[in-house]
Amino acid sequence: MRAEAPLFGLGLHSKSPNVTSNKLINAYYEFQKNPDRTSVAIYGTPGLTLFLDQGDTPWRGLHVVDNTMYGVHRGTFYSITNAAVATARGTIGTTSGKVGICDDGTLITVVDGSEIYTYDTTSPATPIAAVADADRPTSPNTCVFQGGRILTDENGTSQFKGSELYDNTDWDALDFATAESNPDNLIRVINYRGTVVLFGQYTTEFWSNIGGSGFPYTKVLQADVEYGLDARWSVAPFAGTFAFLATNREGQVIVSVLNGYSTPTRISNFELENEINSYATTGDASGFGYMLGGHPMYQLNFPTESKTWLYDGSTQYWSELQYNSGERHRAELSVDFLGKTIVSDYENGKIYKLESEALTDNGMDIHMILSGKHIFNQKKKVRFTRLELGLESGVGLVTGQGSEPVAGLRISKDGGNSFGAETYARMGKQGEYTKRCIWRNLGSGRDIVPQITITDPVKRVITDCTLIIEDGLS
Repeated sequence: MRAEAPLFGLGLHSKSPNVTSNKLINAYYEFQKNPDRTSVAIYGTPGLTLFLDQGDTPWRGLHVVDNTMYGVHRGTFYSITNAAVATARGTIGTTSGKVGICDDGTLITVVDGSEIYTYDTTSPATPIAAVADADRPTSPNTCVFQGGRILTDENGTSQFKGSELYDNTDWDALDFATAESNPDNLIRVINYRGTVVLFGQYTTEFWSNIGGSGFPYTKVLQADVEYGLDARWSVAPFAGTFAFLATNREGQVIVSVLNGYSTPTRISNFELENEINSYATTGDASGFGYMLGGHPMYQLNFPTESKTWLYDGSTQYWSELQYNSGERHRAELSVDFLGKTIVSDYENGKIYKLESEALTDNGMDIHMILSGKHIFNQKKKVRFTRLELGLESGVGLVTGQGSEPVAGLRISKDGGNSFGAETYARMGKQGEYTKRCIWRNLGSGRDIVPQITITDPVKRVITDCTLIIEDGLS
């Protein structure tokens, strides 16, 4: 008797590989609303193309105003053109650690945990300068523009402060308010649909701008949320809201998105939460959002653990991103610059374009890895005669690596706990559009898990994968 078994599921690797062995690395799913050949396809994630190299040490913050990108590298503030020309625009007083950057349309505000700085985009030759007003915030980590004012947190307190209208150099000692629902410190302030959101360590509050004289912010009553912010730099715009790494009083860390004044909506699942709650450190996590061909994506990095996870808002599935077959992804900061997703390197001064057309990470092979579902028979062994991988073939390059691309297959016969040696099948040279990857004589077993790997720098689109099974072994 012969049978066919589809191989790829949609979940993450479970707490135990014997429960689910699914794994998706450097790839994402796309469901077809009007299926033709397939109802679901698997695509490789974008690669990195070098845009600018500022040497060693990473960028501390990036921001875009109109057609110019701005950033802080070491202690220097730069303007950057679309031709990747970086021009120094003055210095700030610190040389390490992330900075917060925002603008009111003309004036850029930079905060570094020690000072607040101002830069006038209409007078580019005038260097960035520290704000001299004695009533300014003294230790702000984050800033946001809301209702004509610049708002900042005050590090180590529950306070947030506001500037005068459209003037980030003018501050009043009375223009502040205190998060009141809990005596926890304020971690970050953001503008969410016209409402100020105050992320604390254990709680989140919403404040509304009611206008009028004085400091025009008042707390939205009965809108406190019993979830706080675990990682300051995990907050990122995503799919019309904000995604962030949340924590509760029980110490559990989850990934959530804001949902109006209600409790944040959980977007992580049991498998991911088991993974990230096993990490020694999560408070240094960073995140950013971007659009990928209609897919809203949220990338979440864990520097200490060297792990990166990617959430697809259109399918609601998670996958893992890796660099160089095991390290975290290179991207740390992100901005949208002239229609391109621009990201900075977490380790050095490189800035990249994140592009679907890029087939490597700045020259490094991207390892697309797919671990399949369990194919098992509790009563007896079965013979696995053939595995067929359907994909977009004929995508080989003209010369060099990738001119004769291959896909690798490893088989686990112990339920996904270990894998055997890798064997290869050709994906098709350029123009070989009818090529299918086929592996034969795969042996037998009661519980096997297949794993597909593609490392050649070619387009990666998988449409189906089927295992042919023959019964008859005891």
